[in-house]
Amino acid sequence: MKSALVIVAEGFEEIEALTVVDILRRAGVTCDLCSLQGEVVEGAHGIKVICDTFIDHENTANYDAIILPGGMPGTNNLKNSAHTLDLIREYYSSGKVIAAICAAPIVLAEAGLLKGRTITSYPTFREDLDNCIYKEDAVIVDENIITSRGPATALPFALEILKQLGLFEEEKKLKEDTSFFYSII
Repeated sequence: MKSALVIVAEGFEEIEALTVVDILRRAGVTCDLCSLQGEVVEGAHGIKVICDTFIDHENTANYDAIILPGGMPGTNNLKNSAHTLDLIREYYSSGKVIAAICAAPIVLAEAGLLKGRTITSYPTFREDLDNCIYKEDAVIVDENIITSRGPATALPFALEILKQLGLFEEEKKLKEDTSFFYSII
């Protein structure tokens, strides 16, 4: 069974985090919410979630993917977390899937992972992303790094994570199940 770790910090973007958790769990992926501190983390819009694990837990390196939702000040909290940056670098060096949406690609930049990479982000964070090839696609995959634009692209972002985890049948079924979203956006 595949597994994914979604790191949330105070002020995370709820749509981006919870859409990913929901889609991955529907596909049978063990998808745990990970907190920087404390069991309960409040999002940017006041929604509180109960986390499954903590960033400094020894097993956080054992997942197949690490996912960073955006949102403010959540993204800055992730960017300022040495544990988070170290864990992202560990995933990168192991060739595991790393996914960041909205403002979260700036965390990847802080970790030094974006030089020469093709990426996207929420438009206002483009200036914070030096040394990369920036595009405005909804979702971009460059080797083991997936980036996406923001709340409106959370569903295709989650489906792409499934594909990158090798769960093609699950991605296809969930894409069909959620096709009505694509017809209205």
